[in-house]
Amino acid sequence: MTNQTSNHDLNRRKFLKAGGMGALALTLGSTGVLSLGSKVFADTAANPTNNPTGGFGGYGPLVPDPNGILDLPEGFHYKIISQEGGQLTNGGKIPGAFDGMAAFEGPNNTTILVRNHELGTSADNPVVGINPFDPAAKGGTTALVVGPNREVIKEYVSSSGTIRNCAGGATPWNTWLTCEETRTATHGYVFEVDPQQPENEMSKTPIKDMGRFSHEACAIDPATGYVYLTEDASPSYLYRFIPNDTSQKPGALQKGGKLYAAAIEAVTDPAASTFKTGQTFKIVWKELDPHLCREDAKAQKCIEFSRLEGAFFQEGVFWFDDTSAGDKKLGRVYRYVPHTNTLELFYEGNDAREMEYPDNICCTPWGDLWYAEDGSGQDRIMGITPEGKVYPFAANRLSDSELCGPTFSPDGNTLFVNIQSPGKTFAIWGPFQRRNAARAREMSFAAPVNLAPQVSEKVAKAAEAQGMSILEAAAFERHGVKMI
Repeated sequence: MTNQTSNHDLNRRKFLKAGGMGALALTLGSTGVLSLGSKVFADTAANPTNNPTGGFGGYGPLVPDPNGILDLPEGFHYKIISQEGGQLTNGGKIPGAFDGMAAFEGPNNTTILVRNHELGTSADNPVVGINPFDPAAKGGTTALVVGPNREVIKEYVSSSGTIRNCAGGATPWNTWLTCEETRTATHGYVFEVDPQQPENEMSKTPIKDMGRFSHEACAIDPATGYVYLTEDASPSYLYRFIPNDTSQKPGALQKGGKLYAAAIEAVTDPAASTFKTGQTFKIVWKELDPHLCREDAKAQKCIEFSRLEGAFFQEGVFWFDDTSAGDKKLGRVYRYVPHTNTLELFYEGNDAREMEYPDNICCTPWGDLWYAEDGSGQDRIMGITPEGKVYPFAANRLSDSELCGPTFSPDGNTLFVNIQSPGKTFAIWGPFQRRNAARAREMSFAAPVNLAPQVSEKVAKAAEAQGMSILEAAAFERHGVKMI
């Protein structure tokens, strides 16, 4: 990049102080944050112990499990730490239908897992609590205290009396938002669960202002405290909840707020099926009646997605997926950047070998995006790198039941994941990449998959002179900033 500027030619520092991707960079912490991307790869090459697979982009082919349960890459191991029908610490049975999950730091080097149970009003192994929201409902959540040896120290019910607790989301203040995937006169809400204060009054208090609909997952922007929510219905809408109390403390969400759904003002056809990979839109948020939110969203021509599933917030970006969308109905991943109010179709499945019905999603400690499948055949955990490579990490060989709830321990050394039915929780460890915040930021502005970053040799040289990565240079070019 030259030192001379015009209306269209900004130097890098001025761009970072301006809007667009620069605003995102400022949100992430410093005006020089994006330049860290090129250093990621240099550090990896210089220190191969950081990267035992020889390069970012997966861990190689999956090795068939001799036990016929879970295929993993070479060097990785698993143990089953909890099973449906097993024994809780109080002697009760471990409930069935394992689903969404989150991991929190516990005392004495422990990890505390909160796990959903997607059960209705009848179940062979129901959630049996002492303080249920609705005694006739058999869903809820359990919690597992896991020691550093990946053995369960304690396992107990953390909330009860809810229906079809499918997914949810972790809060920045270390509680879990469990979501009911149903919509009746008295159910279809979000509940806040504190795993260290199980079955307290908060856990049985529905956050009604977050909407009465068939909830799937949610994620919170730590910069604002706003909650983004997905809906498992067809059509489904993308919601945003702005709390009255943004103090980000347990119980603050129960003080209510306003619910909105995403719309595109200039688009007459609200169907997201018309979106193309790499296409971006400016969003307007339409306020809704939380009790009749679906009806309101439809009346206001909000964006109609096929069937939304997973949600995750990382490094200034809200990620979510649409499980059966796209030309081949294999699924899509979207990226929404609150600071620029921009929605983008990041990836569309065109080959079942790479994507088939994405469900729960998470971002890894080193910055890749992972999704668990819920397809018709063998379900897998798949990853996408900032460079656009898609790779497998795990495959369920035990049954045709879905993999769900992938979540990493706070230290990043263990992946916990569930098989839904019969319910099993796995702890997986091995040569995971080390935590890499710079690479996670790379993912926030990476080019959409199948739209490989293309820059000229001159632009590449200008980027190198500025200490920038090719990904960063391509992102600047995509957002209209000339490098030369």
